[in-house]
Amino acid sequence: MDHRAEQEIDRDFIGRVARHDQAAFVALYDRLNGPLYALAFRMLGDTNDAEEALQDVFVQIWRRAESYDPAQSSVFSWAALLTRSRVIDRLRSRGRRLRIIGGSTDEELSLGNKSDASTAENATEAAERQEEAASVRAILAELPKEQRDAIEMAFFGDLTHHEIASRLNEPLGTIKARIRRGLLKLRERARKI
Repeated sequence: MDHRAEQEIDRDFIGRVARHDQAAFVALYDRLNGPLYALAFRMLGDTNDAEEALQDVFVQIWRRAESYDPAQSSVFSWAALLTRSRVIDRLRSRGRRLRIIGGSTDEELSLGNKSDASTAENATEAAERQEEAASVRAILAELPKEQRDAIEMAFFGDLTHHEIASRLNEPLGTIKARIRRGLLKLRERARKI
């Protein structure tokens, strides 16, 4: 299926979701879940946080589908921006939580209160995160360098399209096109995993 046909399908789904069509929502979820999860995981580095962020994003898509404007972006780009925004919120919240509990955690660790079971669980989770992170990095590595760089600057460097264009000394339209093409390729490749 070509790119335009996929975009048309996504637009049809989001229009039906705006009318609270649950079947269309499930179909849209199936199409977007993989690449959006990969994006959330890449930014958060934690499977539970990425899954929770994605759940929030799909609730937001269900509630705000009628606000989607096809003249502004593709459905996938819109959903990726919602994901990025939700992830940034979670990162900010995580930073506040860590500052608040940081002192007590250091004390507990120094007293040796951490159980062997939680240590084993943390090791397993860390191994799973590393494996998933490797998959995401592999997908990103397959992109052409200019697309990969633009996506990383936008989503992981928290730069606007204008800032990226300025840093790379490229026209704004070129940067937007690179990011869009790169995100579409990410979506296709993440679906195959």
